[in-house]
Amino acid sequence: MSRINWRNELKWTEEHLDDLRNTGYAYLRQGKYDIAISFFEALSVLDPESAYDVQTLGALHLQLGNPAKALKWLDRALKIETDHGPTLLNLCKALFMLGKKEEAIKLAHILKNEPNLTISNSARALILAHE
Repeated sequence: MSRINWRNELKWTEEHLDDLRNTGYAYLRQGKYDIAISFFEALSVLDPESAYDVQTLGALHLQLGNPAKALKWLDRALKIETDHGPTLLNLCKALFMLGKKEEAIKLAHILKNEPNLTISNSARALILAHE
């Protein structure tokens, strides 16, 4: 069975995707994560190679306390873009939430050397909180 390219089937342009993404992001900013998830799930079908949309889904599930679902989306995002600091940080958080402390600590120690201070400082905080 071949995969349907829904973006082509619907004749959606990048502008359509951006509108959907912006709407999802607006709900995210309002803290309406359960609504935002629907938009980013649609985007994951319409634009399956967008690491941003998939990692955002992982982050949303993390915010809602669903680390197993978050892990699924974060793993998928890392298959698209293998070295993305925010995705790796969220993966670290999901691992802690799932009780995979040893794996999470290893990842946090790697991330504490990230040039992006937001990532490295968050990784250091996770290490302090869990070691």
